[in-house]
Amino acid sequence: MNSRTAAPRSTRRPRRFASALAALSATVLTGVGTLSLAPAAAAADQGSTLRVSMRGIGVDSLNPFLAYFAGAYDVFGSIYPALDYLDQDGNVKPYLADSWTSSADKLTWTFKIHQGLKWSDGKPITAQDAAWTLNLIMTNSTAATANGSLVSNFKSVTAPDASTLVISTKTPQANMLSLSVPINAIPIVPQHVWESHVADLGKFKNTDFPVVGYGPWTLTSYKTDQYAKFDANKSFQFGAPKFDHMVMQSFKNTDAAVAALRSGQLDYVTNLNPTQYKALKGQKGITTYQEAGNRWNAVELNAGAKTRGGKTIGTANPALADSVVRTAIATAMDKKTLVTKVEDGFAKPGVGYLPPTLPQYAWTPSDDEKIDFDLAKANQMLDGAGYTKGTDGVRINPKTKKPLELRLGIHSNSDSDTQVSTYISGWLKEIGIKTDIQSMSSTMLNDNLAKGDWDMLMDSWSTGPDPTYLLSIQTCAALPKDDGTDGSTDAFFCDPQYDSLFQAQQSQFDPAQRAATLGQMQSILYKGNSDIVLYYDNSLDALRSDRVTGLESGKADASGAYPVQSSFLDYMHAAPVGKSSGGSSSNGLLIGIGALVVVAVIGGAVVLKRRGSADERE
Repeated sequence: MNSRTAAPRSTRRPRRFASALAALSATVLTGVGTLSLAPAAAAADQGSTLRVSMRGIGVDSLNPFLAYFAGAYDVFGSIYPALDYLDQDGNVKPYLADSWTSSADKLTWTFKIHQGLKWSDGKPITAQDAAWTLNLIMTNSTAATANGSLVSNFKSVTAPDASTLVISTKTPQANMLSLSVPINAIPIVPQHVWESHVADLGKFKNTDFPVVGYGPWTLTSYKTDQYAKFDANKSFQFGAPKFDHMVMQSFKNTDAAVAALRSGQLDYVTNLNPTQYKALKGQKGITTYQEAGNRWNAVELNAGAKTRGGKTIGTANPALADSVVRTAIATAMDKKTLVTKVEDGFAKPGVGYLPPTLPQYAWTPSDDEKIDFDLAKANQMLDGAGYTKGTDGVRINPKTKKPLELRLGIHSNSDSDTQVSTYISGWLKEIGIKTDIQSMSSTMLNDNLAKGDWDMLMDSWSTGPDPTYLLSIQTCAALPKDDGTDGSTDAFFCDPQYDSLFQAQQSQFDPAQRAATLGQMQSILYKGNSDIVLYYDNSLDALRSDRVTGLESGKADASGAYPVQSSFLDYMHAAPVGKSSGGSSSNGLLIGIGALVVVAVIGGAVVLKRRGSADERE
């Protein structure tokens, strides 16, 4: 939902991000500072071209103040800078900011901006650009559409001079440095370009090519649902990409992307389903690998959509407002079967709201809280609540006297949604609930979500360098205003106790204390059953190893899964076969940065983020 219309962010969000974020402290870090690909490739015919599948369902907007989709954040991470970034080992490193310090009370952060960098149109990059970007998000409801929650604790942002950025917060903010990491965070934009578009920000498409930005790539062309084309930034501060051009190609489904990979028209594809992954494994010229799952897949239940002012909206089945019904539905979900049958074992059964790639925040329910798959128990719950079965086996709502029939919205381009919904429909039938599976485009699904016109939806989100954003979408503040604008809610969940804990965890610098608070928050979500987390799936990827090298980054774990990476790093590592990728490695990224002083702890180690076939920040 946003101020453009009632349309919200995608119900699915981004996914591939860096491994563990080294715990941060308030000390100083210093340094310097669809199948046819022919149309997309045509403009990139000089020099080497890296051809990759666009993540998720593509780009919802090239306007970084409005976009939510993973594809959009891949683009932003390639063409816009951030204050800092995470390397493949999860360490915070300088990007626009050479160094940063915090005051003794941890309420003021001062960033020293690297001098001499220029936007792609030749204008200098200054602290004023960063201050202007952050202030716009803080003060403009349209600009806050995608990332407003990340600056909600900011009191003021100023740029005393071209090289100094000062951020003051209302309360100490433990996750300050993890808010500016490229991809799924806050892209810094050039003030001189964007200030003339503030009045029409909700309509500005940002399609004046080449787009003015600063990053390893420059966006030179884009066609909706087709492709985005880039040229390498030869003067990028960490070294130029090893490819001269890059094309992010959009596909209607992964079958088309796999066919392109097989034929050599594509170099890299992500978010394969298990069948595709296994079929490609061992093929000549193709390398397959996994990335650790940092995302949950869930079914959302609409317990009663409301606005921030308490106005009831939408068409949810009133039975879902009954916690007994929601708990019975959760009890009817066989998560282990979904992991085995849908994900072929490339996933883990869902438990807590935060994925297992954030081990420091791992949470499991107590024996009293735990909900295990048990159809007989689910039936008993509904019997006890007075939902008796009719002659057709469908239960009757004792209050409305209507059959218990629920709509289940799924993404039409998602193989996993289709498979999961079939299992869910079968299990719910066993407990007397009739399911109407509604396959729809992401646009339609998200329009329905924003208006509350749904009963159940398939959803998927991944988390960022810090889980604050993911946690924020469950707060009451994420609900839309009464006019339907400015909402970013996930399932219209709203609980005052949860909100209180959310505020508290932002100022908790002690890792154990914060983990305990996040555990309490996850317990509330688990019991609420508005988001029933089904499983955490690995990203299954494949590349043309006869054409490109350097895309598998970091070290694989015992299961063979690599840490999740951001495209900012992925495509910097990539090099044509026979050409060294060393200049784009994590060490290469440090060329010219200077000496680094290790950052001390402000929170436990975290893993970088936000979501398969609809892979949206989602």
